[in-house]
Amino acid sequence: MRIYLLADFGSTYTKVTAVDLDGEAVLGRAQAPTTVGTDISLGFEQARAQLVRETGLDEAAVCGRFASSSAAGGLKIAAIGLVPDLTQSAARRAALGAGAKVIGTYGYEIDEAIVREIEEKDCDIVLLCGGTDGGNKNVILHNAGMLARSRVACPILVCGNRVVSERIRETLEQAGKKTYVTKNLLPTVTEMDIEPAQSTIREIFIEHIIHAKGFDKAKGLFDRPILPTPKASLLAAELLADGTQNEPGIGSLLVAEVGGATTNIHSVTGIVPFTWDTVVRGLPETRVSRTVEGDLGIRYNARTIFELAGAERLSALSRAMDPAAEACDPDAYTRRLAGDVSYVPQNRAESLMDAALAACAVDIATERHAGTLKTEFSAVGEVHIQYGKNLCPVQNVLGTGGIFKYGVRPETVLAAALFSEKAPWSLKPRAPRAYLDADYLFYAAGLLSQEHPDAALRILKKHLIAMETERKMYDGN
Repeated sequence: MRIYLLADFGSTYTKVTAVDLDGEAVLGRAQAPTTVGTDISLGFEQARAQLVRETGLDEAAVCGRFASSSAAGGLKIAAIGLVPDLTQSAARRAALGAGAKVIGTYGYEIDEAIVREIEEKDCDIVLLCGGTDGGNKNVILHNAGMLARSRVACPILVCGNRVVSERIRETLEQAGKKTYVTKNLLPTVTEMDIEPAQSTIREIFIEHIIHAKGFDKAKGLFDRPILPTPKASLLAAELLADGTQNEPGIGSLLVAEVGGATTNIHSVTGIVPFTWDTVVRGLPETRVSRTVEGDLGIRYNARTIFELAGAERLSALSRAMDPAAEACDPDAYTRRLAGDVSYVPQNRAESLMDAALAACAVDIATERHAGTLKTEFSAVGEVHIQYGKNLCPVQNVLGTGGIFKYGVRPETVLAAALFSEKAPWSLKPRAPRAYLDADYLFYAAGLLSQEHPDAALRILKKHLIAMETERKMYDGN
C-alpha cells in the first residue's frame, strides 16, 4: 500500500486527506482549525493526528506529502495600468492559478490620493503595467515614480511596456522597493501574454508570502513546494474536464468553489460565440479561466453578501428551501458571522441561511465570471455583441467547498450557477449535468495529479455525486 497525505491550509480549516494510490481509494479525512496566527504547522499536526486515530493509518506506508494553501485569504493584488477595464481584465487573468485576488485596479496617471489608498490596502503585490510594447511610456513612468516615493512595502511586479521596463526597475530599486520585471501583459492591443506574470506571481507567493505568513516550518513537512489552493483546484478542473491519455474526462466544466474568505469560479471550456453571427469584443478569452471574488466569502464577507442580495432575498430563499423551518434573521446572523468567522450553524434555520448566503454568492460570482450578451442596431439590423466567455454550452457544473460537504440543500446552492431567464444577458450554463464534490477531494486530486494524474482522476470520479438541479430551485419559479 502506497499512501499519500494531501493537505490544504484553508482560511478557516486545515484539511488532510489520505489516499491509497495502489487501491485508488480514500482512506480518510480530518481537519483542524488553521493556526496561521501562531504556527501554521500546528493545525496540520492536529488534523494528521486525528486522521491517524480515526483510521489507524500506518504512517510508515506514507510515501508522499503534498500541500496547498489559501490561508489568510491568499495574495492581495493591486493593479495599476493605462486603461482601467483592460487593467482589471489583464490583472485578473494574471492572478489565475497563482493564489491571488485583485482588490483594486487603477488606470491612467495615479495621484497622491490613489497612492494612499494602495498603501492602506496592505497589498501583497502591486502589479504595475500599462502601454503596449513601443506604445505609451509616460503613464507607466509616472506611476513608477509615484510608487518609488510611496510607503508601499510589498513586492512590485512590472509587466508593462518593455521599452521602459529596465528604467522602471532602476527607479524602484533605488527607492528600496523589491522589484520583479517580466514580459508585458498586453504586448499589443489585441494580444495578452499571461504566463510570464503568472509564473512570477507564484514565485513571489513562495518567496515572500509563505515566509511572511509562517509557512517556513510547514514547508519542511512536504515533498513538493506548497501550491496556492486555486492552482490545485485548477489542476483538478483541467484533469476532470480533459482527462488523461489513459482515463477520459467528463467534458467542459464549471466549478463553483465556496469558501469562508472567497468564492471562486473555474471554467474549462472551448471559446465559442453565442451564435455563429455574434460579434465578439474585448480581450481574447482563455480556455481555462478562474475568477476569485474576495468580497463573497460566506464568513469574512457575509455582510457584503447581505448588502448585495438584500434581507428580503435571503429570507425568501431560506424559506423556499424549507418552509417548515423556523425563520433566521439574515441581518442578525450575518452580523454574528462578521464578528466570529469560525462560527458554525447551531440549528436548521441557521444552516438554511448559510445555504442562502452561499447560493447568492455563487449567483453573483458566476455572473461576474460569465460573458454577457448585448444587442446593438446596425445598418443590417440587430447584431449580437458578446463580451467575455460564453458558458451556455458547458456540459458539467460541480460544487466544491465546505458548504457542499457539510451544508444543507446543496442542489439549490449549485442551481444559482445556472442560466436564468431573469438575466438573459448573462451567458451562464444552460443545461449541464450537476455534481457535488461531497467528500471535499477537489484540492486533493489536484495535488495528487502532479505525479499521478491517472489515479487522481479515477479517485475523483469515484467520489463525485451526481444530482438533479435546475435554476428554478434558486429563482423560486
